[in-house]
Amino acid sequence: MMLQADLPSSIPVFPLPGALLLPRTRLPLHIFEPRYLQMVEDCLKTSSRLIGMVQPCAGAGEGNLNTIGCAGRLTAFSETEDGRYMVTLTGISRFRLREEETGFRPYRFFNIDWTDFRSDLGAAERDPKLDRPAFMALLKRYFSEEELRTDWESLGDAEDELLINSLAMLCPFEPGDKQALLEAPTLPTRRETLVTLMEFALRGGTNEEMM
Repeated sequence: MMLQADLPSSIPVFPLPGALLLPRTRLPLHIFEPRYLQMVEDCLKTSSRLIGMVQPCAGAGEGNLNTIGCAGRLTAFSETEDGRYMVTLTGISRFRLREEETGFRPYRFFNIDWTDFRSDLGAAERDPKLDRPAFMALLKRYFSEEELRTDWESLGDAEDELLINSLAMLCPFEPGDKQALLEAPTLPTRRETLVTLMEFALRGGTNEEMM
């Protein structure tokens, strides 16, 4: 188990709207922009092999970033014949962005504060108040409405954290909603947010109404 003291004080940051990484989950990425190809190559040379996933602020392009993201360790890597990279990040811990480091890197690099997210490095969370039959019934309605498919048997057998975090990552919510799921302080809070978003979508609500 990684300790917070083992985490680096600065890491490369990959701004990607709608992409959500959470602790102990896996995020596959297709890397093709030259600056991010360089980021992956540089990451592979470090002992931590960490990349921070951060969403740009809504309507602000890539320049302004949300302050909370999640760092993932590069745990799988392959290269295509035309020079693109297929990688997998395994979520380690959320963080807060601090100062951006300037230099000659083509990608962004930030000082990081991990202190608010010590629990991310512990054991998998449980959700004692999860009403699994009601939750799965809502999920089936939502998946039917969105015309999504899944392996319901595997989903039903998944542990609380894997179930909730996988759905938070996979469901087609807006980037701002994904950010709210990332920032949820506990697994029960994330499940409550997830339920609210699914119920809202089933009622045909709009983002303006949610705001």
